[in-house]
Amino acid sequence: MIKLLSIAIIAGLLAESNQQSANNSDNRMMFPYHIDPIKPVKCYYPTNMQCWTDWFDRDDPSGTGDWETLSSLRSENPGKICSNPVQIDVRTTTGLSVAATGNVVSADVTTGFVCKNKEQTTTRCHDYRVRFSCNPPFCGGGVCWTRWFDRDNPSGTGDWEVLSSLRAENPGVICAYPLLIEAVTADASMTPAINTGDNIFAYNPTTGFVCRKMDQPSNMCRDYKVRFGCPCSY
Repeated sequence: MIKLLSIAIIAGLLAESNQQSANNSDNRMMFPYHIDPIKPVKCYYPTNMQCWTDWFDRDDPSGTGDWETLSSLRSENPGKICSNPVQIDVRTTTGLSVAATGNVVSADVTTGFVCKNKEQTTTRCHDYRVRFSCNPPFCGGGVCWTRWFDRDNPSGTGDWEVLSSLRAENPGVICAYPLLIEAVTADASMTPAINTGDNIFAYNPTTGFVCRKMDQPSNMCRDYKVRFGCPCSY
């Protein structure tokens, strides 16, 4: 089973504002990646996502040594190792690191792992197992963006791109539990909301996006559009 090491999908974000709101504790950051709006659904994989394969132990050191080569492991375990591993992890079958054994070995993500008995000075090779870390899409867990939505204009009390209203006006288009939200200006510049200088009242994938005119020194909000990041299985 592939185990996810880490995935940082949502980080905290709130534009500076003197307004106090219960929404503040739930404001979260979108990923500021602008994918071509002409292609409304495209999978984005966070660059810090990483996962490990299962442990593999295909050889014993009873012959010339312990050969856990990547080509042999791939041949014996089709589909279980990504095409371009990022790291290799090596342990003995009892859990010792290579450094702890004193064995002379070679290990890299291109060849795999080899310990030759003839290269050891004090003892034969230990019995080793290896695993490899991979990046998406091998790990899964990507994010797919919806199309852009612009349901409101700031001519009233502000710009209210609220998730509940967007769902009601666009049934079946937004997933049940969005992971991310991105808000940009509705004009051709598509300026991120966090760069406009507006004080944002709500900005999270649960509530949606709200810019209130009463929170602005100029008593005016920019016109915004939003989109939501959903699990790629959506």
